[in-house]
Amino acid sequence: MDTIFALSSARGKAGVAVIRVSGPLATNTAIELVGRVPKPRQAELRKIETRGAVHLDTALVLFFPKGASYTGEDTVEFQVHGGIATVKSVLATLSCLDGIRLAEAGEFTLQALLNGRLDVSEVEGLGDLIQAETEAQRSQALRLFSGSLGKKVKIWRDSLLGCAALLEVSLDFTDEDLPPETLSQASERLQTTVDALQQESRGIKASERIRDGFEVAIVGAPNTGKSTLLNYLAGREAAITSERAGTTRDVIEVRMDLAGLPVTILDLAGLREALDPIEQIGVERSLGRATSADIRVFLVDADGLPTNVPEFKVGDIVCRAKADLLAVPIVGSVSGKTGWGVDELVNELVRELEGRAAMAMTATCARHKAVIDAAIWNLESAIVHLANNQATEMAAEDVRQAVRELESLIGYVDTEDVLDRIFSGFCIGK
Repeated sequence: MDTIFALSSARGKAGVAVIRVSGPLATNTAIELVGRVPKPRQAELRKIETRGAVHLDTALVLFFPKGASYTGEDTVEFQVHGGIATVKSVLATLSCLDGIRLAEAGEFTLQALLNGRLDVSEVEGLGDLIQAETEAQRSQALRLFSGSLGKKVKIWRDSLLGCAALLEVSLDFTDEDLPPETLSQASERLQTTVDALQQESRGIKASERIRDGFEVAIVGAPNTGKSTLLNYLAGREAAITSERAGTTRDVIEVRMDLAGLPVTILDLAGLREALDPIEQIGVERSLGRATSADIRVFLVDADGLPTNVPEFKVGDIVCRAKADLLAVPIVGSVSGKTGWGVDELVNELVRELEGRAAMAMTATCARHKAVIDAAIWNLESAIVHLANNQATEMAAEDVRQAVRELESLIGYVDTEDVLDRIFSGFCIGK
């Protein structure tokens, strides 16, 4: 395995910058730069010098031995002063040493994966943790990174191996008097696992929305205050507002944190029968985004909604637009100009989104869903074989295939495209 190095803390000026070296030659770098290898897990204040005895910095140096480090390899960390010139000079010195190289994005974590320090789902959780912007994302990513999916997989796997054992017994002792309930017990245990997997699969949609963010679309006719409401929610001029109808031609997106949940608010073009071809394109795009959004906030004026709005879905909200122009603002009305009713609207959105987020399970992404659904398919096939009192051998193979599918949730994934997707969000130094 190569010896790699990189800046593991954020780039730019800081009080302290962490430079990490991992691999078989990590201890050599410590000797080269600071004269000796510190005792394991004990920080030492040492001078960092080049081979020409040029003093680069005075830093805290730590050593983590193979098998007891993040990567599973010998690892040395240099905690240097966080000035740009200091970091640059230490990295340049490391690059001149024989046998070590600059790490690629995510390569430290890849070493941890290959050395069994993390499983695949934990790596995915770490990637999500790095990208997390809201409390809900952080909490979900931390559960995955902490091995919660691996614990579930172990329970499912142990149950299926028990079923496989029962099926193997029926195959090996076909001429013996086996209890008649042997196969029925196996079938019941398979169904229990299928039920658990189906529940996990159903929750992945909510987990994905927490991971990627919910979408809330503001829908209505032109000049009903959609952009003004968006600006009020964003706390800035995110969209151009005008008394002239049809000002918004394209979808404007604002990313927000609502009670810890990631939400993208969409300001859509006003829905009407547009004659201008450019406005018509905007209307068509708006209809598409409104249809796919998780929740739609419909702003209605005295004329009601346009005829071409998407069908209502559970959770959609209807508000009377421009409450500031009403003689007496009413419950359910909203104004982006004065803020009337906005708090109530946000509270209603949060309640609906929290209800959806509560359905999230441990699995979080499309890869997890594909694997779990494949395991369900194999187990349902096994149950059918057992129900027909035939093809017990085929049922046993279905169970074995389901076990292999579930093991791929946490086991080493050697297909390049899957690894590329998993590590795409990692930075150099992690």
